[in-house]
Amino acid sequence: MAKLCITWKKSAIGRPSRQGKIIKALGLRKLNDTVYHEDTPQIRGMINSVEHLLDWSLEEKGGN
Repeated sequence: MAKLCITWKKSAIGRPSRQGKIIKALGLRKLNDTVYHEDTPQIRGMINSVEHLLDWSLEEKGGN
C-alpha cells in the first residue's frame, strides 16, 4: 500500500480551531514536522481540510 508523506508548512494561528485539531490528529507537532501515514480515505479527508497548511506527496512502495 502507498504511503503519504505529510509536512506541516504554514502556521495554524488565526485559523479555525478545527484545523488545529486536524493538524494534531495527523501527528504533526511543530512547523516543518513530517509524518508518514498509510493512504486511506480518512487521512485523505483530513489532508483536504487543511491542504493550504501542508505539503504532501504520495510515495509508492516497491513490491518484490
